[in-house]
Amino acid sequence: MSYYGDNFKESYELVLKEIGVALSKVEPEAVDSFVEAVTEAEQVFFIGVGRVMLSLEAMAKRFAHLGIRTHCVGAINEPAITDKDVLIVGSGSGASLFPLGIAKKAKTFGAKIIHIGSNPESEMKDITDVFVRIPVRTKQYRPDEIDSKQPMTSLFDQSLLIFGDAVAKMMIEEKKIDMKGLWRNHANLE
Repeated sequence: MSYYGDNFKESYELVLKEIGVALSKVEPEAVDSFVEAVTEAEQVFFIGVGRVMLSLEAMAKRFAHLGIRTHCVGAINEPAITDKDVLIVGSGSGASLFPLGIAKKAKTFGAKIIHIGSNPESEMKDITDVFVRIPVRTKQYRPDEIDSKQPMTSLFDQSLLIFGDAVAKMMIEEKKIDMKGLWRNHANLE
């Protein structure tokens, strides 16, 4: 075998264990507040950068399957945000320039701001209505962050993706949505 073949199982088990540890630290009350804000909104917008945005795009797509009107900031068909809407900001540090700026702008229109991140003391705290903390290592290396053997902020990106899928699963169960019925909202030009 090769180095990769010999070590793959050990590597993915470490990744899965780290995600489990990270998500086990999410406060149940934050999950409740997150779901309440999302389900009460007319539209849900998503903003992040890099791999975080990829995780948020996956969350937006899954929530759209549940019948929630979702939009990724910057898309060509993005509508106006209003005071009846929610902006979900993914930023581990809470200091990423573009998401922070968009959140401040959305707040001027009265939108509710949900921040999913690691740093509770970031500049985002002053405009956030709901904070979901996934307390993993960020580029700031705060002492209360969960360490990771993975590069950079991979653990945050992965945890964010799984958080969205876990919440979607609970929403399906709570609303008693028929799994086969979800396909009516799935893309069909593929």
